[in-house]
Amino acid sequence: MRKRILITGGAGFLGSHLSDRLLKEGNEVICLDNFFTGNRANIHHLLDNKNFELIRHDVTFPTYLEVDEIYNLACPASPVHYQFDPVQTTKTSVIGAINMLGLAKRLKIKILQASTSEVYGDPEVHPQPETYKGNVNTIGPRACYDEGKRCAETLFFDYHRQHNVNIKVMRIFNTYGPRMHPNDGRVVSNFIVQALKNEDITIYGDGSQTRSFCYVDDLIDGMYKLMNSRNEFTGPVNIGNPTEFTMIELAQLVIELTNSKSKLSFRALPQDDPLQRKPTIELAKQELSWEPKIALKEGLQSTINYFSQVI
Repeated sequence: MRKRILITGGAGFLGSHLSDRLLKEGNEVICLDNFFTGNRANIHHLLDNKNFELIRHDVTFPTYLEVDEIYNLACPASPVHYQFDPVQTTKTSVIGAINMLGLAKRLKIKILQASTSEVYGDPEVHPQPETYKGNVNTIGPRACYDEGKRCAETLFFDYHRQHNVNIKVMRIFNTYGPRMHPNDGRVVSNFIVQALKNEDITIYGDGSQTRSFCYVDDLIDGMYKLMNSRNEFTGPVNIGNPTEFTMIELAQLVIELTNSKSKLSFRALPQDDPLQRKPTIELAKQELSWEPKIALKEGLQSTINYFSQVI
């Protein structure tokens, strides 16, 4: 059955790929974005689609639409962007969640929150299960994002308990792929851009810190399956790739795939930057029959091909 679906942050990296998926499934999509980090180029190929509608709007202000589902993705997600205006970042997560939950409550519809692995902070438990409550610095430079997303989760579950809103909460781990912003400060885009330019690849710390990288198509598949899971399953659920890589391993793979002359350059580790990040995905396997399929080397090649055309 065709649905009319609202995506906040729909012109962003994840939002644009989600738009592609939902339109492919035969739905109508309303993309809501204030273009702080979203990019019109990400959705340019959709503007002539009669089932796609773009509205320029900031989620910190209420919106009144008639839709069947909401995916709440609006929020800058890289440190460069969310630390640029930290107050606005917190407002986007918190006030944006209130506005979207209010809309879902009024319409009696399902709403999905794009939360983050950053709710775990610099984890003292490895890998991170959904039951882990986190180790977060509430007053550090990353707190606007970490605490904003934690508060959004709180609001989602309170609206669920108090107003019986049908919610879904996913915790997104590091995701990469085409349409990432070249200057967003995230490690995959940083390494690829530097390698393509034959510049030194910047590694913060000694390079032994780890991340788990999920290709965007896998992530969107998990998001779609969560939204369409049984009503009783609210999450939170980790969606990410449990295969772990050090920063040095990632850099070496990027250099190999780009045939770059880049060397490694080491800098001091930023404050509160997590040393380890890896999801347990047993809950996603059990409830959603989901696990990632695309290996890092394959996903990186696709991402490199994209960046080689846009930089």
